[in-house]
Amino acid sequence: MGRHWQFYLLVLLPMLYILMFKYVPMFGVLIAFKDYNVVQGIWGSPWAGLKYFEQLFQAPFFWQYFRNTLVISLYGLLVNFPLPILLALALNEIRNGFFKKTVQMVTYAPYFISTVIIVSILIVNLSPNVGLVSNLFRLFGMEPIDFMGSASMFKTIYVFSDAWQFMGYNAIIYIAALSGVNPELYEAARVDGATRLQRMINIDIPSLVPVMSILLILSVGSTMSVGFEKIYLMQNPLNQNASEVISTYVYKVGLLNSDFSFSAAIGLFNSVVNFALLVLVNLISKKVSSNSLW
Repeated sequence: MGRHWQFYLLVLLPMLYILMFKYVPMFGVLIAFKDYNVVQGIWGSPWAGLKYFEQLFQAPFFWQYFRNTLVISLYGLLVNFPLPILLALALNEIRNGFFKKTVQMVTYAPYFISTVIIVSILIVNLSPNVGLVSNLFRLFGMEPIDFMGSASMFKTIYVFSDAWQFMGYNAIIYIAALSGVNPELYEAARVDGATRLQRMINIDIPSLVPVMSILLILSVGSTMSVGFEKIYLMQNPLNQNASEVISTYVYKVGLLNSDFSFSAAIGLFNSVVNFALLVLVNLISKKVSSNSLW
């Protein structure tokens, strides 16, 4: 240990960060089992048992919000998980360096745009009165559509705007994995007469499987953690039936109504579901592909 103290010091700093900002705040989850009172504090507030969990499961709209959260997450996973892989595979086949870098830059740039700006762009361009899409509809003699006011379109707009913003960024890790493939494999495949598509199927995709497995496990492990900020900004009374998810419900109940114990119970339930999904998918991945987080 003495010879490598520099490495232990490097590990110590992130460990302290995780302990301070990830584990210590877990102490606050106790208020989900208490009638929390700000004056009495966490320890001074009386115990309430599972009262808030019963209240949660009996809440009239809870299962609708749970379903919205699950559907948006799975829809997002279905669209946003394969797109970066396809982009990385396509970029790996491009031999024109300038064009390749241009495509990378164009697809990567939206990642740096803040969520507020992204939602503003969506609202302006999808506006039924002055939006770019509505003007195109008028140009072809079609009636404009109020996209942001349509509950049935909310999930699609949310998921595909996420794809536009994060596809280039998420492709980086796959591009990095592809750059580590042994060039001799490609050379041997060329000698055997394999086409580019065959090389992609038989060399590139198998090389990406370990990375794909780990990222899929991590994605499923955060299924119930749909981005609060973007959904909250995109919400309006017309699309609320489809856009209200658990994270926005927690915010409205916990902060706006000051019902901290109830919102803590919702948050804890959310985390337990995420953890159960993470363990389940990790187990399945371990059985199927021998790739897993632990």
